[in-house]
Amino acid sequence: MKKILLIFFIVFFLFIERHAAYSQDVSARDISLKGFIKEAYANDTVFQKILIDQLNLKYQKALKIPAGDLVLSVASQYNAYLDIDESEVDNSLSLSKLFPYLGTAITADYTSSDPSSSTPVTSEIDAYISQPIAENAFGRDTRLLSKIIGVETEVAKHQIVEAYEDYLATLIQTYLDWFSAYKNVETAQNSYNENMKLLENIKQRQSSHIALAIDVNKVKLQVLVKKENLISLENQYEQYLNIVKQAMRYKEEARLSPQDPCDYDNIAVDFNDGYARFCRESRTYQVLSLLGEKSLLQVDRDADKLLPSIELKIGYLVEGEEYDLRQDTRTAYGKVEVEWPIIGQKERAQHKLSKIALRKQQLSNQGTYAGLRTKLKNIYDAIVREKELITIADKKIRLAEDIVRDETRNYSYGKVTLNDFIDQINELEDNKFNKINHIIQLRKLIIEWMRLTDNLITKDEAKELNN
Repeated sequence: MKKILLIFFIVFFLFIERHAAYSQDVSARDISLKGFIKEAYANDTVFQKILIDQLNLKYQKALKIPAGDLVLSVASQYNAYLDIDESEVDNSLSLSKLFPYLGTAITADYTSSDPSSSTPVTSEIDAYISQPIAENAFGRDTRLLSKIIGVETEVAKHQIVEAYEDYLATLIQTYLDWFSAYKNVETAQNSYNENMKLLENIKQRQSSHIALAIDVNKVKLQVLVKKENLISLENQYEQYLNIVKQAMRYKEEARLSPQDPCDYDNIAVDFNDGYARFCRESRTYQVLSLLGEKSLLQVDRDADKLLPSIELKIGYLVEGEEYDLRQDTRTAYGKVEVEWPIIGQKERAQHKLSKIALRKQQLSNQGTYAGLRTKLKNIYDAIVREKELITIADKKIRLAEDIVRDETRNYSYGKVTLNDFIDQINELEDNKFNKINHIIQLRKLIIEWMRLTDNLITKDEAKELNN
């Protein structure tokens, strides 16, 4: 028995020394939720990857809209006539400019033919304006495409903000888990200390022949259970601490400790008012509306492609000899070119598909609206429930503390058994753990409410992200 007691006390003092160093680290550094977010924002590559997507949006129209560049084209062709043993060199120079939003193209062509025989060089200049008047009439298709790209860009901007907000919510919840683990370790450490005091007390009672050996063993077992729980909670705390360090890219030696993340405790959550504002102002509703607008524009664009390709050309032609157009002939002309697929199977199928996509998007939006309302209602109900449970947990803790205080006195007088006394101590500890869990769960629900209603970041912050 003496050997067992000796081993127990050695383990106990080593354990106390370890946790004293753990809790009294002189180089510890407290960090608030805002400080954590700030450092993660500055150092975490996930944030940077989200924000860099913004740069791609600036070039979408330049890539997808027909270019309005001034185009210079030069060609030279050598022709050898084998039957008559003659050759000819044809040269051409063309300069064109497209105005994509009008559909208008201005072109000037210069061509010359230089035969090897005595035939004089012939050349011509053809300057003309071409204008589509049916399909893509006066640039209609291009303008529709520009609107579609604009809608896609706005959706992408919203999605970038959404991605930023989602990751921000993840970081906040990680911090909340870290703080919860910290408070659990604190509670478990206090419980362990109190049980050690109880063990010392029961040993004194045994030496006075008031308590039995079985009572000492019961408390020793209780102490070991508390020690086991404390080690498990400390391991959980270390895991969350490592995640926090990773997000911050923290490389210093100072040990981090969380502060109470009460930043969002005063957020008022009202379902009716919050949902009405969500429908009016949220990015989610704006994105759904934009997706519907995009589908409608695509239907119009595909309908435009069902029209025949009719192009009106008005030009001025100068033909002459030699490179400088001697003895020239001048002609003004008008020309109409029509291209119309008789069946148009591909275009008609594409138009039908775009109508189907529009209807599908409308149905999807309706389902999303209903789903979001249900999800927000469930979160709101859970928030109300957690607030009630926290109030109940406070009352249970106060009652459990009173009971433990009374049972401590009753046990000292021998009015209750040790088993009943230990049960009351454990009940108090369980109530403290439950309160911590409910507080953290309430804060997570508030963060989730703010994320879904697009209020986790302000409009100014969202605007800054899009610049």
